[in-house]
Amino acid sequence: MNNNSIEVINLSKTFGNFIAVDNINFSVKKGEIFGFLGANGAGKSTTIRMLCALLEPTSGTAIVGGYDIVKQPELVKKNIGYMSQKFSLYDDLTVQENINFFGSIYGLYGKEMDDRKSWVLEIANLKDLKNRITGTLPGGLRQRLALGCATIHKPKILFLDEPTGGVDPISRRMFWDLINNLSEDGITIFVTTHFLDEAEYCNSIYLIHEGKIVAGGSPNYLKKEHIKGFIFEIECDNIINAMEILSSYNFISSISIFGSYLHIQILDKNVLGIIENILKQNNITISRIDIITPSLEDVFISLIEKKRN
Repeated sequence: MNNNSIEVINLSKTFGNFIAVDNINFSVKKGEIFGFLGANGAGKSTTIRMLCALLEPTSGTAIVGGYDIVKQPELVKKNIGYMSQKFSLYDDLTVQENINFFGSIYGLYGKEMDDRKSWVLEIANLKDLKNRITGTLPGGLRQRLALGCATIHKPKILFLDEPTGGVDPISRRMFWDLINNLSEDGITIFVTTHFLDEAEYCNSIYLIHEGKIVAGGSPNYLKKEHIKGFIFEIECDNIINAMEILSSYNFISSISIFGSYLHIQILDKNVLGIIENILKQNNITISRIDIITPSLEDVFISLIEKKRN
């Protein structure tokens, strides 16, 4: 018996001469949280729109919930939930009017509608605000309301396209708690994001760059497979100058700026003293150098740099 909720087969999408998605293949297991990661413009939203049967592929296809996105698009749409990266509800309606509207779209009525409305109000923490105009809600509450409306019909597969953009870190964490609860109920979650720290919450991750899949697996697998050697975090002054200087040395596998620090990947810890001397000789003051556990952002940067080389 097939244990996959989604199977993507040689899927491509072009717009004129621009290749947005380039012959990608992957599968998503039933009930897992699947992260589809990449920078803005990498092809994430184009892929998710094709999988939701909102955009026709140029070539290839995908099976979503047992239905072919090219041959059976309407059946795909009926059996999924979708939350777009832009707030998809109606700002001028009240909370419960939005819930009623989306429930009616999915054919809910009577007691089933009442039960599902109560569920949405509860998960969105909006029981006391059901008559509030949606556009006046804080971003985190609007986000939770949108998630509730996207799952009001109990879909087996839920697509979330950049769902946490524009909300504060606390609201992001609360949103991910909701996603985990839905996954525990057996719903397959397909989420796109450019927040690589969020990917740590996913069971499986695929990284996309310039329309191509560059790696896939669990967060731990990706770190072990694609980060060789050691990652050090350097706190120093003149960080941009330091990066430019160190970039010319081939014993540094990769180097990037993380906030106000440098992350460097090296295969041999013995060269760390050489790195310190190079920076000191260029009048760059080092405040701290620590070995750190690699993040998924380190993985992504390492993979992209390999592609460029």
